[in-house]
Amino acid sequence: MTRPVGTATRGTTNPNRLRRMDRWIAATHGPALRRSEAPVAVDLGYGAAPWTALELLQRLRTAEPRCEVVGIEIDPARVAAAKPYEREGLAFRHGGFEIPLERRPALIRAANVLRQYDEGEVAAVWARLRARLAPGGLLVEGTCDEIGRRHVWVALGPEGPRTVTFATRLGSLERPSDLAERLPKALIHRNVPGEPVHAFLRDFDRAWAAAAPYASLGARQRWIRAVRDVAGDWPVVDDRRRWRQGEVTVNWAALAPTSK
Repeated sequence: MTRPVGTATRGTTNPNRLRRMDRWIAATHGPALRRSEAPVAVDLGYGAAPWTALELLQRLRTAEPRCEVVGIEIDPARVAAAKPYEREGLAFRHGGFEIPLERRPALIRAANVLRQYDEGEVAAVWARLRARLAPGGLLVEGTCDEIGRRHVWVALGPEGPRTVTFATRLGSLERPSDLAERLPKALIHRNVPGEPVHAFLRDFDRAWAAAAPYASLGARQRWIRAVRDVAGDWPVVDDRRRWRQGEVTVNWAALAPTSK
């Protein structure tokens, strides 16, 4: 048997932790899942408990009832512990970044997996995972806090990275740059002057401050106004329907690192 590619994560997880990412995937990638002949999604590195894979199946099936989910873990003990939770449309396998499936998945979700890796390793991992995608498939890789209040992820197609999404529970947000601590590995060390992601969060904080009068209408209205303002200078690619969820999605090219 070929040794899985990668190293085990800490494995910590909590129910409902990835709800923001799942909700976004179902909304934005749902049409592609419906076009797929056999829509298979991978929950890569689901951790010590299978909750995130179970939840991913439930949420994707709201977009496409034919979806199947395979949880993949590099730790065989975690796979054994998850096996009793298998059901129709849900399976668990031992593996890593090689994605040991016969069918190419329409979706690979890797949440809180690359945070322990060096920044220099990210591009190679992304390339390996993208190569396993089915035509029209999507890789979503990002990081969130322990209970899913703050989350940032990169969406990648077979051709490369497309967008960066910032998502938060608005009631707990003091300023948009609070999300910096949850930037994915490709960006977290780039939140420094001279880098685009730092400039974006600086401008977002300024727009948030300018939108303070809207706070009397609620945090959601303040967020929507701030996003509308920052979209005047940055390529925001979603609309008010997503902003209302405490999200904003920006073109990757605008935030990509500029230095080595």
